Amino acid sequence: MAAKDVRRCVSCRRLAPRQEFWRVVRLADSRRVVWDQGDRRAMGRAAYVCPCLPCVAEAQKKRRLERALKTPVPATLWPDLWAQVQGQVGDSPVCNPN
Repeated sequence: MAAKDVRRCVSCRRLAPRQEFWRVVRLADSRRVVWDQGDRRAMGRAAYVCPCLPCVAEAQKKRRLERALKTPVPATLWPDLWAQVQGQVGDSPVCNPN
């Protein structure tokens, strides 16, 4: 695994290949914050979070994404992340929360 493919979760600080994380991006042109789900990478400042309940909860509660992206995260983003986490209950991803 090359060093450039490794990312760190903003909540639990776990290092892993970037494919294991969800990517949230502050777009370069509009400064909007979006959840980057597509194959095409959105350009801008990015933060990564583990796709598990404890990490998403901590990212929201302690405003970890806002600090990492250096901008407010819209309230409309959180329901999408929560719905996706709750849909993965059977497919519990590896997560090492603090």
